[in-house]
Amino acid sequence: MTELEKIDLIRERLGAGYREAREALETAGGDVVQALVYLEEKGDNWGGRLQEQGREMLEQLKDLVQKGKEYRIKVKQGDRIVFEVPASIGALGIAGVLASGELAVLGVLGALTAMVKNYTLEVERPGEDVMNH
Repeated sequence: MTELEKIDLIRERLGAGYREAREALETAGGDVVQALVYLEEKGDNWGGRLQEQGREMLEQLKDLVQKGKEYRIKVKQGDRIVFEVPASIGALGIAGVLASGELAVLGVLGALTAMVKNYTLEVERPGEDVMNH
């Protein structure tokens, strides 16, 4: 097995970069198994990085949901509030529409109906001016 094939094998197994895999292979004297063990013990493996990125994304998602609770989305017809939800719930609804073709069609039909009936959309945060759309 060539050095490049060994490096590719290490990269495939642990998701390591070329430099990282080459250094591990050199440290292990060309032994692929020892290089894999070295990288796992070092904690620089793909699974560890993936878990860390997952934790970071979860924290960011929590922050967004918390900030979204501060904002409110209101659908109004004239001065009458027809529908009101926290912005984070509205964002989940939009994500659902983007994920499903059937929901996207319903969303478009709902938007057209709202325009015909002169509905307005307001985004409000306590202590700030209202944004009308």
